[in-house]
Amino acid sequence: MATGRGTQLTRQIGEHLVAAELGRRGLIATPFAGNVPIFDLLAVDEKGRAIPIQVKAINGPSWQFNIQQFLRVELVGRIQHVRGKVRLSHSNLVCILVLLSPERRDSFYILRFRDLQDYFRRTYKGGRRRRNPKSMHCAVWPRDLESFRNRWETVFDVLEGVRS
Repeated sequence: MATGRGTQLTRQIGEHLVAAELGRRGLIATPFAGNVPIFDLLAVDEKGRAIPIQVKAINGPSWQFNIQQFLRVELVGRIQHVRGKVRLSHSNLVCILVLLSPERRDSFYILRFRDLQDYFRRTYKGGRRRRNPKSMHCAVWPRDLESFRNRWETVFDVLEGVRS
């Protein structure tokens, strides 16, 4: 089981690895010392355009989310019914999911928040949860995100859409 300290170290390592990689790609990126809702760091290009980025780092095996961030799920009795997507106020938010490796061969999966929503729309079926019918837990595994691996161009695509 993850400890509070271990969780904080994983988060910190992930954010700083992403900031360093963005620096290698010509962007200024800075994480924040405290908790900022929705995003974890800002990336700025040479034109002064900035975008927020959410970073989620894991040691394995999967990234954990609450399905209600993405889908409208109604509990009827003990059965969950998916009623469609929620309207995202930050659908273009860049999410960088980091899989930390003990061998320091870390993997980066770069996608937009709406891509995660589309993933969960395809994969989350609702139904009866065995242990806790009220649980809104969902997860995504690295093997399911291979098409987003090292897609750093997503960051630059989003930056291009920002007015300077």
